[in-house]
Amino acid sequence: MFSMYKGCLFIGTIMVCGMLYIFGSLDNYEYIKNFFRPSSSRIKNYRNVSNIIVESGIMFVETSDKVEPTPLTVCSVESAAWLNPEKRIYFFMKEFSGNLTQYPQPDYAGIPLLSSISNVDVLPLNPTELFEDTPLIAWYQKVNPNAERYWTHVLADGCRLALLWKYGGIYLDTDIISLKPLPFANFTCLEDGSFFNNAALGFHYIHHNFLLDCMKDFVANYIGHVWGQQGPRLITRVLKQWCQSDNPSAFTGKECNGISLWVTRRFYPIPYSNWGSYYNHWKKEDIERYFSDTYGAHIWNYMNSGRKRKVTAGSGSLLEYLFQMHCPTTYKTLVQ
Repeated sequence: MFSMYKGCLFIGTIMVCGMLYIFGSLDNYEYIKNFFRPSSSRIKNYRNVSNIIVESGIMFVETSDKVEPTPLTVCSVESAAWLNPEKRIYFFMKEFSGNLTQYPQPDYAGIPLLSSISNVDVLPLNPTELFEDTPLIAWYQKVNPNAERYWTHVLADGCRLALLWKYGGIYLDTDIISLKPLPFANFTCLEDGSFFNNAALGFHYIHHNFLLDCMKDFVANYIGHVWGQQGPRLITRVLKQWCQSDNPSAFTGKECNGISLWVTRRFYPIPYSNWGSYYNHWKKEDIERYFSDTYGAHIWNYMNSGRKRKVTAGSGSLLEYLFQMHCPTTYKTLVQ
């Protein structure tokens, strides 16, 4: 009993000395004080992407010149964050400086809202740095963005591959509202009867060979003016090789060489041709039944780019319901 008492006393002494040492340094004291400060008041300042440690998490990318994200984008990030609290959520923005103090309220709403969520990091996106040590760097150094018809989309196609290859995790488009917690696995999802989309991809460990094959195909078969050539068409081309089949959709609901090929309803329950349904009125019981097997609802915002339809408070639309249920802070702040 006495020896146990001495052991406990010894351990306690070490712990006290350790705490005195930590708090004896002003820098360490400031770090601890900031770490336990509520997330809404914690200012994260990322000036150099090289100094950021990216864990395996859920990633979103904004490759346009926008600095203020749309309500749909904010909703997508928020919904992923609240449903996956144990994971880091990364929102990479090409035009974001990395200094949150440059985007104060009320001039900016989206960035302050997202940065207040404890497991969300808003980060600058540097494509040159991201593509280093990947097959995409040679393409990026030669391509002329001004001559590209779908530049922001093609750049996003490349960024998601490089991010997943370097860091692992899950990539989601900024118009996918998460409805359920996401399992971390190697997966892609069938969009329709023939193509697998790249709007939702998961590869839970770094340097996966499938992603390396995708980046090589991206460069070898690059056609910038063909919609989806570096996106769904690319994923489907590489799957044909990976599965050794001209019809990889036959593996839907199964695994193909270690990659789960998920059924369409996981992310694309409403096809792009019927995208307007998100702005129609739905009954609650119909929504719960229809989306019961869905991890994330792809809203097909590109189809809306010419019409610019928005979620509005009191409309009773399906999209309003998804905002209310899965990104309530975004709904309250940016919609109501």
